[in-house]
Amino acid sequence: MSSTPAAGLRIGGLTPLTSVDYPGELAAVVYCRGCPWRCPYCHNADLQDPHGAPAPGWAEVLAFLQKRRGLLDAVVFSGGEPTAQHALAPAMAEVRALGFKVGLHTGGAYPRRLAALLPLVDWVGLDIKALPEDYPAVTGAAGSGERAWQSLGMLLDAGVQLEVRTTPMPGLDDPASLQALLTRLADKGVTHYALQQCRDTSRRPDPLPLPRRLTDAGPEIGAARRAFRRFTLRGV
Repeated sequence: MSSTPAAGLRIGGLTPLTSVDYPGELAAVVYCRGCPWRCPYCHNADLQDPHGAPAPGWAEVLAFLQKRRGLLDAVVFSGGEPTAQHALAPAMAEVRALGFKVGLHTGGAYPRRLAALLPLVDWVGLDIKALPEDYPAVTGAAGSGERAWQSLGMLLDAGVQLEVRTTPMPGLDDPASLQALLTRLADKGVTHYALQQCRDTSRRPDPLPLPRRLTDAGPEIGAARRAFRRFTLRGV
């Protein structure tokens, strides 16, 4: 087993090849355990708990990546919330040393930790779930909206390659709510944006209300296409 600090990374899974998780690149995805938020529609709710044996371990991931040099372009760290783990930075450094680009999927829960990672990251996919004042209804955590939007401002100021994405939760997915969110994001300077269809995949005992189906005909979709340099509608 590797004795480097990266060996402490708690991993919940590995996707060996994807063409959609890092725009324009062939990538592997490392799924990290742990998240401080409890979004009811979470697609990877099994990764919210930080505990459990790594599956696979970091040494196994590193061995896999060494064999894929020249075949893959990038490695994306996803979750869960990857920035919840202090072992993320050394893991990213080891990936960069192998010659891969580094991508990060994050909700922006830890702005200071995210700031420290910027020298190691080539591209970020940032989840902005709602307007700041609506975040507690989504995450169950007070102050989560302020932290996420602070992370957004920091990433925009840093000029890192960035896609902002929203999976609108039922109750916050009506055209007026989405239009308010899109306007705020565009005014902040977001240029690459994706709306993603919400689905209740969490197997909760109290299922979410049926999400509104997003379609190209929706009034907020036309507004988004005008507001952002690149707009993507996913999962419809």
